[in-house]
Amino acid sequence: MAVVMSDNRPSRRVMNVPSSPALSLTLAGVFQNAVDMGADAPVRREDSCSDNSEPAGSRSAEDLGVEPDDEDEDKGLGNRKKRKNRHTSEQIREMEKVFKESPHPDEKQRQKLSENLGLHSKQIKFWFQNRRTQIKVSLERQEMEKLREENQALKEMINKSSCPKCCSSANSIAISMDSMFTSSDQNQQQLVTEIVRLKAEVEGLRTALEQYAPAGTSRSRSGENEDAIEGRRNLEKSKRIFGLEKARVMEIAKRAIEEVVKMADSGEPLWIRSFETGRELLNYDEYMKQFAGEHEQPKGEIEASRESGVVFVDLHRLVQSFMDVVQWKEMFPSIISKASTIEVVCNGDGSTRNGAVQLMFAELQMLTPVFPPREVYFIRTCKRLSPEKWVVADVSINNVGDSIDSSPSFCRKRPSGCIIEDTSNGHCKVIVLEHWECQKTKLRTMYRTIVNSGLIFGARHWMATMQTHCEWQVFYMATNVPMKDSTGITTLGGRKSVLRLAQRMTSSIYQAMGASSSHTWTKVQSKMGENIRVASRKNLNDPREPLGLILCAVASVWLPISPKLLFEFLINGSRRIEWDVMLSGPVETLAVFAKGQNRGNAVTIQAIKSDESNKWIIQDSLTNDYESTVIYAQIDITSMQSVMAGCDPSTITTLPMGFSILPDGHPPRASVISKSKEERVTEGGSLLTIATQTSQSAEYVNDFVSHTLENIKASLQVEDD
Repeated sequence: MAVVMSDNRPSRRVMNVPSSPALSLTLAGVFQNAVDMGADAPVRREDSCSDNSEPAGSRSAEDLGVEPDDEDEDKGLGNRKKRKNRHTSEQIREMEKVFKESPHPDEKQRQKLSENLGLHSKQIKFWFQNRRTQIKVSLERQEMEKLREENQALKEMINKSSCPKCCSSANSIAISMDSMFTSSDQNQQQLVTEIVRLKAEVEGLRTALEQYAPAGTSRSRSGENEDAIEGRRNLEKSKRIFGLEKARVMEIAKRAIEEVVKMADSGEPLWIRSFETGRELLNYDEYMKQFAGEHEQPKGEIEASRESGVVFVDLHRLVQSFMDVVQWKEMFPSIISKASTIEVVCNGDGSTRNGAVQLMFAELQMLTPVFPPREVYFIRTCKRLSPEKWVVADVSINNVGDSIDSSPSFCRKRPSGCIIEDTSNGHCKVIVLEHWECQKTKLRTMYRTIVNSGLIFGARHWMATMQTHCEWQVFYMATNVPMKDSTGITTLGGRKSVLRLAQRMTSSIYQAMGASSSHTWTKVQSKMGENIRVASRKNLNDPREPLGLILCAVASVWLPISPKLLFEFLINGSRRIEWDVMLSGPVETLAVFAKGQNRGNAVTIQAIKSDESNKWIIQDSLTNDYESTVIYAQIDITSMQSVMAGCDPSTITTLPMGFSILPDGHPPRASVISKSKEERVTEGGSLLTIATQTSQSAEYVNDFVSHTLENIKASLQVEDD
């Protein structure tokens, strides 16, 4: 790929292109996967159950004629074959026979089956893999049913006892359980997390039963008497948190706080500043000396970073945001795809949460389906160091129950966290520490530098995202924010409604764009040669999106343009006509709602200068020291005007599209796209990810992604080698 200067730009591509039957047939399988699961069920992951005749997900990769995501994409997708028929009953019967004897067949066994059944070796491999997953999920559901029955029996026995306090506790647990079992179609990660939580609740009921049963006796779940030894055994179990003594959990939390405080206060030789990037790097030899005996030798690669900055937020509000899982996820929407509090070990002192300890789960993502997410179970604790200074610390916990599998790629948090110090006027000084130990993963060439640098989940990323979110909150609540508005609608309620709608759009794209385990991605090839990942889901009753099947497509490319120049190009309203394939004419900016000090952090309303258009464009743009995003959607004028007048934005139905822009991680280099001497040195190239969501045809997805990328490259004068 090269950047050239040319006065003759290729003409802009729009969406009126000929159809591609082969592509439509391939992508139709993505929709069919959802249809096969039933009209009342949302789209599940590949590893969820379907029926007994064929494991769920067995039509995912091999039937669509595409390679699995863990293959090296640098080799390309190769020649495509038409979608094959489902396995015959004879083929399934023969594979079932082998499965009973050997659930994990070796290469020779798979090759023999391939020859006997007339199937490709990869089809055999996928069938066995999905069959194992089907059985695993089935066993887990059976385990949940057994725990539910045990819980119900324990509740009935406790209700017969004379302790009203215990009955109240049992009733509260029953409510949470009933809501869990009536929820529809949880994915596997949610399933195993609920199993662990349910086990803990059962142990709590056993303890309560033991405490309030008649003296000298205890009751089992069937109501039969047991000896004192069994009662003491249950009591000991209640003192454990997922295999660890509660006292041990508290000790781990205490040591994590001590280490985070020490690492935050230390300078050289523990931390060394890089001359190339200016970032602080951990001197690991010095680290092992200072914390000798605290940690084992690392089993994987170490990522460690530290970043300090000022955040516009109240001290106690920020501490609360870290300890409340909902607020924590809202503060880092581009990083956290899933999060939950599994167990509160200690509530701390009153409303301040000083000394609170809790076990949490999080799935962290990069805004591209190419890079696998990180799943981590960890202890989080907070402590007040002084009236103006707090520490929040995280550390991975290794033993979280037999029913929880390890992450697809080994990953754990060594003591990490942040020091929060109140300064004045509603500001806080924050020091963020991130310390990871991870196995190397197979990466596409264009992502290797930024991933290996540790920037993706490094302290700089967390700090920049925190600052952006807190600044958004300040601007959202402010009453004196200037607005550029030519529509005559400038009410405070209208501005808040517009900001909420834009925030919802951006969150939707964040969830759709990442490689979360909630998605099942299928690879296809665009008309321009880029790899497109496609996933589908079903919306049954959410009024904020169109009902029915929704197709999401994401593609990532490298461009030899600095992230700053690329972001400025995409938010420039006068140049939108150059890349937006949905436009029938140029646009006019009607209103700009600032949501940060950087002029790029704003929500923009644009009108399309065309007699045929009855829609406006709402665009949410964001930029910080790490990443930039541009999210947009077309909404009919009447609906948009109602939002700007202050009406509830949750009634607006939309499917947003957008871009994520990341630095490629390479050092600065000369650029020839600008003749300005000051702009000839850039911060490197960009990793551009485009995402679209639609309820239209599969052909539309390919056209949209292909022509949008083609238009961007043409406007920026980028040519493929």
